Amino acid sequence: MTRALYLIACAAGPTEHIDTAVRKAQAAGWDTCLVLTPSAARWWADRLGDLEALTGHPVRSEYRMPWERDALPKADAMLVAPLSCSSLNKWGAGISDTLALGLVSEGVHLGVPVAAMPYFNQAQGAQPAVARSIAALREQRVRVLYGPDGYQPHPPKQGNPAAFPWATALAALSDDQGSPHAKETSPNGVPADGR
Repeated sequence: MTRALYLIACAAGPTEHIDTAVRKAQAAGWDTCLVLTPSAARWWADRLGDLEALTGHPVRSEYRMPWERDALPKADAMLVAPLSCSSLNKWGAGISDTLALGLVSEGVHLGVPVAAMPYFNQAQGAQPAVARSIAALREQRVRVLYGPDGYQPHPPKQGNPAAFPWATALAALSDDQGSPHAKETSPNGVPADGR
């Protein structure tokens, strides 16, 4: 059975290469659905049709209207990559003002495996809110790939978006989170193990 992955990308450099990430996810066996923050969607505005043809799904960036059906299959896993500093801190504070953050904020508490790999520079990473946000997400069982086991912040103005380690991010899903509906949930959507 094909597993559905929500690949969620913020407005950070590697999003210019999100088509590469989609192809890598598909090669790993994922039915890949792409969700962009509104700012990231603007980067691809002229080429959204290309991404929809590649994924076979609409590319989502806005909450749907109440009368609209959800056009995406149910997610078996979610990967937020690249995760910008701004979205990291909003997510860590429980702010879900975009579809991208709303999906993962809810998904992790519905038992969906969620991993995230940031992309920002060392000056941004030095903000005290960053460490607090990462700790808050890890406490919720989000696998945040930051530091030695993921993305190491780069010096300001020295990032290399084309070299973003998509394979590492995708491998995190298969390490211990990739099986569909890995955690059992109770009828109210809370993981049955209480965590």
